[in-house]
Amino acid sequence: MEQYIVSARKYRPATFDMVVGQRALTTTLLNAIRTGKLAHAYLFCGPRGVGKTTCARIFAKTINCMNLGADGQPCCECESCRAFEEGRSMNIHELDAASNNSVDDIRELIDQVRIPPQVGRYKVFIIDEVHMLSQQAFNAFLKTLEEPPKYVIFILATTEKHKILPTILSRCQVYDFARITIQNTIDHLKSVAQKEGYNVEEEALSLIARKADGGMRDALSIFDQMVSFTQGNITYQSTLENLNILDSEYYFRLVDHLLNKEVEASLLLFNEVVEKGFDGGNFIAGLASHLRNLLVSRDAKTLPLLEVGETQRQRYHEQALRCRPQFLYRTIRLCNDCDLGYRQSRNKRLQVEICLIQAAQSADDDGDGAGRRPAKILKPLFKQLTAPRAETVATAQRTSADSPAAGGAAAAQRTPSIPEKKIPSVSQPAAKPKDTIAISLNSISIRNIRPASSQPQTAPTTQQPSPAQTSSSAKAGHLDTDNLILFWQQYANSLPQSEVATAQRMRGTTPELISPEEFVVTVNNPLIEKQLLKMQKSIEDYFSRQLNGSRVSMKVRVIEVEIAVKSYNKAEQFQQLLRENPNFAKLHEEFALELN
Repeated sequence: MEQYIVSARKYRPATFDMVVGQRALTTTLLNAIRTGKLAHAYLFCGPRGVGKTTCARIFAKTINCMNLGADGQPCCECESCRAFEEGRSMNIHELDAASNNSVDDIRELIDQVRIPPQVGRYKVFIIDEVHMLSQQAFNAFLKTLEEPPKYVIFILATTEKHKILPTILSRCQVYDFARITIQNTIDHLKSVAQKEGYNVEEEALSLIARKADGGMRDALSIFDQMVSFTQGNITYQSTLENLNILDSEYYFRLVDHLLNKEVEASLLLFNEVVEKGFDGGNFIAGLASHLRNLLVSRDAKTLPLLEVGETQRQRYHEQALRCRPQFLYRTIRLCNDCDLGYRQSRNKRLQVEICLIQAAQSADDDGDGAGRRPAKILKPLFKQLTAPRAETVATAQRTSADSPAAGGAAAAQRTPSIPEKKIPSVSQPAAKPKDTIAISLNSISIRNIRPASSQPQTAPTTQQPSPAQTSSSAKAGHLDTDNLILFWQQYANSLPQSEVATAQRMRGTTPELISPEEFVVTVNNPLIEKQLLKMQKSIEDYFSRQLNGSRVSMKVRVIEVEIAVKSYNKAEQFQQLLRENPNFAKLHEEFALELN
């Protein structure tokens, strides 16, 4: 039986014309060979499997060819070419720097440099993975690399150029190899399948090319794996099963569910994906890539960025026409945030499900501009559960509005309430009713204290503003005290999660109305003043929208509070209490209190 050779070795390029996806580099090297302008040192760098070592070998064989063609290609028939093909050439030396990275290995290489070639014109030294050399080895190699004999050419290859010393880089001509495109990979795999007599589907080759991520060696290895699995009949479905790739059909279905705001169907589809053994992080990353493909499919100018087959390209275009740009922008941002938080989340599945719920609920929401971060809120999933809540709130408001003030006193100044939002109560101090019993601290005595049950319950009740009154004044374009506080709190509640500290400061600050067109905010910290001034235009625009276009200006005033801090011991604290609190002095005198 004939010995089997993997495709990556069997179809390794023998000339520059056979190299895939590096046309600019191969043209440059061919021109240098034809004109005889060869450098003494080259550095080939780039990702794995893109042809660095292969091009180095072709270059070494070409410059030593005895019957070089007019186009600069080797003849592959002379003694030098045959020796290279059979692996017995004494003019080409390969060194693996990953395992030969010491100073002694470099000194041995320098000794070989002194020996001139016996056949051919140049002696070529190919050092693979050169970034693995030690610091001492690099230093020992510097002088020889800079001034080698005229018959010596060094070709260094690496996947990590940033690890190479700048003194090495400055002595070499640097060639950066690019990742091989998906289309070039598909075309090359087609030619290999045709030569071998395999039946392949183009969509299957597209999956292999995307899985290889720009490396031809990886693509050929996966191709051999699929040939063994399918016995030479490579289909799209068999490739999905063997490579454990999530079918794009799931993403097409999911986007349809999101566009129709079908939250339950979206969650069930995600559950189906999880039950097939796919990770939630990979699922959300694939969804982001699918949405990106939909985004570039909307415009013919960006259509070349879509690296899929023709059938898939048409399907992407059809679904993209049903998606608004705002939906794609927001959902991509949601997927990106979910991907970032997925690694730190303890409940990873819930992280993905929340992302899907938010995406479905914002499918037809045009509140945010294109590309802006969506508000991190979840709308009610089941509408029937919101009705009792609304009735409870309405009943509470009616009860609060109908409650009489104690002793016929005037109602206290009303504080606006935000539905389903808990905000700190902001109210002006109410006038003390005449019938209310005021306890004077200056005349308190333990002997005169009555039981709590005998004291009348005359505490004033704070009345909440009516939403109808607030909305009517706002519709008229007038700003009053109620609307001012209401809009201020609403703006604070609308701030995103990243500005929660600013929202808390705004909730703890009460603006004061100067005129229907102007209000002032008093703070005690210059940093808060600076932050509010930065948000001034946004706040004024928000108030203008709430007042049907009426403009309102905001001013910020800073009051510096000086707090004298003094340290007291226990005796000094006791004496200070006696001086400042006459009631405490009376208690001290009546009960003969002493400081322990």
